[in-house]
Amino acid sequence: MIRINQLKLPVDHEPEDIRKKTAKLLHVAPQNLSGLKIRRRSLDARKKPELFFSYVVDVTVANEERLIHKAKNTQILLHREEEYHFPKSGKECLHERPVIIGTGPAGLFCGYMLAKHGYEPLILERGEDVDTRRQKVDHFWSGGELDLQCNVQFGEGGAGTFSDGKLNTLVKDPAQRNHLVLETYHRLGADESILYDSKPHIGTDVLSGIVKNMREEIIRFGGEVRFASQMTELRQKDGRVSGIVVKDWKSGREITIPTQVLVLAIGHSARDTFEMLLRADIPMTAKAFAVGLRIQHPQSMINLAQYGREFVSQLGPASYKVTAPTSSGRGVYSFCMCPGGYVVNASSEAGRLAINGMSYHDRSGVNANSALIVTVNPGDFMDSSPLAGIAWQRDLEERAFRAGGGNIPVQLYEDFCRNRVSTSMGVIRPEIRGSWSYGNLREVLPDVLSAAFTEGMDVFGKKIRGFDRPDAVLAGIESRTSSPVRILRDECLESKRKGLYPCGEGAGYAGGITSAAMDGIRVAEAIASRYSPRLKDRSFSRF
Repeated sequence: MIRINQLKLPVDHEPEDIRKKTAKLLHVAPQNLSGLKIRRRSLDARKKPELFFSYVVDVTVANEERLIHKAKNTQILLHREEEYHFPKSGKECLHERPVIIGTGPAGLFCGYMLAKHGYEPLILERGEDVDTRRQKVDHFWSGGELDLQCNVQFGEGGAGTFSDGKLNTLVKDPAQRNHLVLETYHRLGADESILYDSKPHIGTDVLSGIVKNMREEIIRFGGEVRFASQMTELRQKDGRVSGIVVKDWKSGREITIPTQVLVLAIGHSARDTFEMLLRADIPMTAKAFAVGLRIQHPQSMINLAQYGREFVSQLGPASYKVTAPTSSGRGVYSFCMCPGGYVVNASSEAGRLAINGMSYHDRSGVNANSALIVTVNPGDFMDSSPLAGIAWQRDLEERAFRAGGGNIPVQLYEDFCRNRVSTSMGVIRPEIRGSWSYGNLREVLPDVLSAAFTEGMDVFGKKIRGFDRPDAVLAGIESRTSSPVRILRDECLESKRKGLYPCGEGAGYAGGITSAAMDGIRVAEAIASRYSPRLKDRSFSRF
C-alpha cells in the first residue's frame, strides 16, 4: 500500500479530483488505482480566503515500490496497515460477572469489548435510558424540576451525550484503539467523515441514537444493562472487591451483587459516589482541573476570522482554539468549542448550577460558543482532602445558582469587566437551553480567576478580531470540565483494592469522549488478559 501525505485540493473540489491527483502524483492512469481510501482530511486556511483541504490517502496499485522510486516525492511512501488486536484471554477463573458502573463512553466501550469476547458484563447506570433521559432533560430545560438521578450529567451515554459529540483526541494511539472507537461509532450510525476528519464530531442528536445501538450490541453479545441502578456501597474482603450494594430507584429496593471485578466508569459528576469511595478507604487524590465561563459570538464572525468568509458551504461553521498564559502563571484556554451551538443548563444537584455547551449534528445555531477556562490546582484549596476540588466546585455552583436566581446567570463582557449586572443585550442574542437571567458573574468567579480571564480575553481579541467585543455574551459557571479527583491505579490499571478498575474521565484518566472510550478499551484488555471468559458449564449469578 502507498500512503500520500499533504495532497492538497481546493475545498470546492469534486470527489473524483482526489483520484485524479493521486494518479498524477504516481504517474499512472486513474483507472489503474485498484483502491483508494481517505485517512485524514484537514483544512489549510493559511492563505484565506483561499481555502484548501489537505488529505492523507492510502492507495493500492501495481508495482508500488517502482512507482515510489519513480515519483521521487517525500510525500509518497510505502505504508503497512496496522490493526487493532484484543489480547488473548487469561486463565484466572471468574466466579461472577464483571460489573461496570456507568454508561458513558468509558463504561460502554469497556462493556462492549468484554461482551464481544464472552465475559457477559453487567453494566449499571444510575440514570435512565437515552430516550427517557432526553424527555427529562427537555422537561428541565423548559422550566420543569431537575431530576437528580437523570439529567445532563447522569444517564445513558454519559455527560458527552449532551455536547457537541467531538471525537478528536491528542492521545497517542499505536494500538489503534482510537480507530476502533471511530469505526464502532461509524458502524452504529455516525457519518463516514468521522473516520478521516481532523476534527470529527457527531452532534448530540446523532450520538443519542448511537449509544442506544451500542447498548443493543452489548445485550446481543450476552451483556446486561440496567438503568436507575446506583451503586451505594462497596463490599470488600481480604483486600479485594467482593461485591456492591445497588439502589434500584424505580422500586426503592437495595440489591447486593457479588463480583470480583468492578470497573468504576462513574464520570466526573458522581460526587456522592466519590464520597462513598472515600469512606471505603479507596486510594484517591485531588488533581488539577479548570473552571470558567461560556462565551457566545455570532457564528458568522468566527467564520470570517477563520475562513476569510462568513459562509463556506463545503466546510460548515468554523471552530477555534485559543490559549494564553497569564501573569499569575495560570493558563486560560478555550474548551469544548461548539460551532453553531447552544449553552445548556447541565446542573445535577439541587441549589447548584453548572453549564455546558452543545451542538446538534447540523450545527445550525446562529452563535458559536465555547468555555473559556482557567487552570486550578489542588494548592488553591484550603483543604488537603482528595475531595477538596469537589467542595470548591460546589461553592462556585452555589454562587452561580444565587447569581441567576436559579437560572443561568448571563452578562455582557463589557459589564463583566465593569463589575455590574447587564440590563439588556447588544447585537448578540443568547442561544441557551434552559432558563436564564441577568446576573453578575464577577460574584461567581473568584477574583484571581476573573483577573486571569480578562487577561486571556485581551490576548484572544488580538488573535480573533471581535473576540473581546463588549456585547459578547458570558454565562456561568463552567465547572465540570474534568474530574477534580483521580482514583489511583497501578500499571495493570487496578486499584490497590484488588479487582477494582478505575476507568475513564471520572476516575481521572481521560479528557473527552474518545479518550474515555479508549481508556474503557484498555481496562477491558487488562481484565481479559488476566481472566478467562465464561465457560459453557458455568453460569453467573443473575438478580
